[in-house]
Amino acid sequence: MLSHHQSNTLKKPSQSRFGLYITEIVVSFKVIGKTSGQGSDVGCNRAYGGEPEQAQLYEWQLKRAKRMGRIADSTITLAVPDPHGQRIGSGAATLHAILELAKRYQQLALDSQCASSQRKESSLSFADLIAKKHILLLHAGGDSKRVPWANPMGKVFLPLPYLAADDQDQPVPLLFDHILAIASWARQAFENEGGMLTMTGDVLPCFDASTMVLPKDASCIVTVPITLDIASNHGVIVAAKSGISNDTYSINLVENLLQKPCLDELVRHQAILEDGRTLLDTGIIAVRGQAWLNLVKLACSSQSMISELLERKKEATAWVPAKHKWLRSRPLGDDLVNRLGEQEMFSYCACDLLFLHFGTSSEVLDHMSETGAGLVGRRHLCSIPATDVSDIAASAIILSSKIEPGVSIGDDSLIYDSSISSGIQIGSQSIVVGVNVPAGSDMTEKVSFRFMLPDRHCFWEVPLVERTERVIVYCGLHDNPKIPLSNGTFCGKPWRKVLDDLGIQDTDLWTSEKSQDKCLWNAKIFPILPYFEMLTLASWLMGLDNQRNETLGSSWKRSQRISLEELHRSINFPHMCLGSSNHQADLAAGIVNACLNFGLLGRNLNQLCQEILQKESAGIEVWKGFLSHCPKLQAQNSAILPKSRAYQVHADLLRACGNEEMALEAEQKVWAAIADETASAVKYGLKENLAGSSSWFSTAANLGNTNGCCGESFHHRTVKIELPVRVDFVGGWSDTPPWSLERAGCVLNMAITLENSLPIGTVIETEKGTGIFITDDIGNQLSIEDVSSVVLPFEISDPFRLVKSALLVTNVIHEKILQSVGLRIRTWANVPRGSGLGTSSILAAAIVKGLLRITDGDESNENVTRLVLVLEQLMGTGGGWQDQIGGLYAGIKFTASFPGIPLRLQVIPLLACPQLIKELQQRLLVVFTGQVRLAHQVLHKVVTRYLRRDNLLVSIIKRLTELAKIAREALMNCDIDALGGIMLEAWRLHQELDPFSSNEFVDKLFTFCDRYCCGHKLVGAGGGGFALLLAKSAESAEELRHSLANNSDFDVKIYGWRIFLEN
Repeated sequence: MLSHHQSNTLKKPSQSRFGLYITEIVVSFKVIGKTSGQGSDVGCNRAYGGEPEQAQLYEWQLKRAKRMGRIADSTITLAVPDPHGQRIGSGAATLHAILELAKRYQQLALDSQCASSQRKESSLSFADLIAKKHILLLHAGGDSKRVPWANPMGKVFLPLPYLAADDQDQPVPLLFDHILAIASWARQAFENEGGMLTMTGDVLPCFDASTMVLPKDASCIVTVPITLDIASNHGVIVAAKSGISNDTYSINLVENLLQKPCLDELVRHQAILEDGRTLLDTGIIAVRGQAWLNLVKLACSSQSMISELLERKKEATAWVPAKHKWLRSRPLGDDLVNRLGEQEMFSYCACDLLFLHFGTSSEVLDHMSETGAGLVGRRHLCSIPATDVSDIAASAIILSSKIEPGVSIGDDSLIYDSSISSGIQIGSQSIVVGVNVPAGSDMTEKVSFRFMLPDRHCFWEVPLVERTERVIVYCGLHDNPKIPLSNGTFCGKPWRKVLDDLGIQDTDLWTSEKSQDKCLWNAKIFPILPYFEMLTLASWLMGLDNQRNETLGSSWKRSQRISLEELHRSINFPHMCLGSSNHQADLAAGIVNACLNFGLLGRNLNQLCQEILQKESAGIEVWKGFLSHCPKLQAQNSAILPKSRAYQVHADLLRACGNEEMALEAEQKVWAAIADETASAVKYGLKENLAGSSSWFSTAANLGNTNGCCGESFHHRTVKIELPVRVDFVGGWSDTPPWSLERAGCVLNMAITLENSLPIGTVIETEKGTGIFITDDIGNQLSIEDVSSVVLPFEISDPFRLVKSALLVTNVIHEKILQSVGLRIRTWANVPRGSGLGTSSILAAAIVKGLLRITDGDESNENVTRLVLVLEQLMGTGGGWQDQIGGLYAGIKFTASFPGIPLRLQVIPLLACPQLIKELQQRLLVVFTGQVRLAHQVLHKVVTRYLRRDNLLVSIIKRLTELAKIAREALMNCDIDALGGIMLEAWRLHQELDPFSSNEFVDKLFTFCDRYCCGHKLVGAGGGGFALLLAKSAESAEELRHSLANNSDFDVKIYGWRIFLEN
């Protein structure tokens, strides 16, 4: 099983900060099949048919990743096959890929008419440009004989449903997606320099790449301690004994590289560590600084040298001095050493790295059923029948597949991208990929037909070029297609027994006379026939039917047959991509249709409909058909289906159909519905039943009722309200409507003063005469003579819309209070704009509280909290309840909300001991970053994602509420260190909610502070404003304070603060 640390590693964001920082993704792959002069009786052989079609497959997968948001649109992606059909080593392939990327930049420059006028210097100029970029180079490999069913899709794109349950409406996660997610966090190690991270496509290295430390101007290979038996089948790194090390990693100079070493070699080269293990080469190499620049210049300045390297197929690293003597004796060795040899290579040993290798079919199943069983989503984007009409094991993994009634699937089997019809039985520990049993042809034969796939088998279909048929292919789970006839197996049985049982000769399968050349890979065993005839012969070949059946034997011998080797030179990649897209679109359409007809719109229909759009014009017609459901949805009881959700579905459908104008109108209804729903939820203690009213006016009239104390005779009154700001530790977003109206919320926050003062406040005075005069702390002023002119909606640019909204929700304007008396209102907020300290909501709370006090209304904190919640919906900022609670209630408090009508809030003050308060005030630094961002900008995005039922967002906010409860317990136990860890996790989750929660400056600041801190985060929605830096000790806090003050890279201000403990 994965450890807790390794599980969290996989939970790093897939909403891809990767797309923000990695500027190029290059997938280097080896074409399936080599150039061959031999003919083939399949009728589809091409001298080099694999390259362009296979490249199209890889490009299709890269576009899929962009469509899903795994890769940013601005990121350049490139699929680079090895040239001329050669099977070259990874070193030459790396140089070739960098050169191809340079050519792509040159073409982009030419297309934009920005090419250099000095054509001779163009390669150098583009080399300089590439040197500043951040590149992921993924060596995807070529044909995988040990995982043959993954060959058509490319092994790097095999399904890997780790964490799939977190987002059930996204397409099935692939190995590629997880590699992207892990690689994205390595970006931080490159700091502000360009560089390249190289990884392999058949390994998932589970480790926290965000903690990587890369030496400057060098290459660095990631290693992990491994036992000698495993190391003997892989590459081994010999590292210097001295270096930098701690509990999680070590960095040492690389002294030598060993390939599949025996024990004597390991001992002779002193490669064995003190604990008896050695360092495994994971295939992950990072290059930065001068080493990266030299590599780029080498690749971009000498195309002829690269061509010669490719031709000779001789390359080795020039970064290891121990290899220089050997390398200089090789062709082009002097050039490689001279150009690259000045820089060194280091080993970064990640002690906790889990090395998941997908080298065989059995390893793939093992990683899903054993290693990562707790992380695997076993049902994803699938259609499965009820348990009383099928027999499907709970441990079976069914992905992007449709299963009809009458099907049986055994334990731990994997079904992917398939349609399985009635009468099919699939055994345990089997793999079925791309199988589509025809549902409409020859139904008489189909109804009576039954097929059983035995335990531990692989079964897949492949479309062929220049043919209409799809060939059915199968083998045993543990078959190794590379093993010769004498020791090899087919469907789990030795070849000799297979031949004897079937009554066939080896000459029926192989043309070669040499026994060592005969293996499953080149056995012409798979017939190309009508579908059900192929299934019948499959049963015969697997030993399930009468194997001496002469009719079946004759049919097989007469048939046109194909081997795995020929098959993988004959794949119709475009047809395969199209078929897979249409299949996924049809599945998504079925799920959406069921939601609209029978459900409560609990699925992410927007995401599902994006899958439907893969069918392009046909997909749009499907969307238009869904639009007819919208009136029925909007007419449902809002207690069952919130109007805001129904309107959001309508807006998404309209936008997908290209009707942008109507989509914008529907979006306005979304936000109006949220305001209505919020107003309804804060109704409390009403004497009359207002359930039928959807207007906020009725709510404000009851919550903000006044006694008319300022009425007929004038009495001068002055009210001053001063409030603290709030800093939130964890739980934010769970307080925001409509989440808080539908699900429980929990927030832990704290009221603080800044620079020994309460920074937010208002003074409200009564005046003779009528009208309202408003001023703020930056010189804006407004005189309102006719109070009836204060009506919704307010302009976003109106500097006083907050005060006007407060006048409305407190009902001051609609009472007769202002008929004979005027008001003068002055407001201030002595904090930077966009601080993230809840300034807007707390200022609103101060004004509302002041207006209620001066009119003898209900100024209780509970009532003010509810009114501010309504106020923010009216303003369109859409805030929640945590900000006003943070400012209205003193000290540290844990607040829980319980959805319903009315919305219930429970504020639980933490009875903090003096020791806790003292230590917290010593260790916590409150720092203004100087970065400004308005909360409502990100709030709209997050609320829209929730209304779409984005599963990842829902799971993240649920986790934030759990962390709030854990943090409360930590503080009650005076465990400030535990609070720091919770702050770190909360900060990571905020970045998953919105990749723009952080930026390069904030990342750099937090990296600088890591050595002093046990926790950090931005307050509020993030993106800028104030940061909380929780130091490891009071001494560390002082050191950090001085370090920041003396570092010119950080123009930040550290504020003096105290917990506000007064009532």
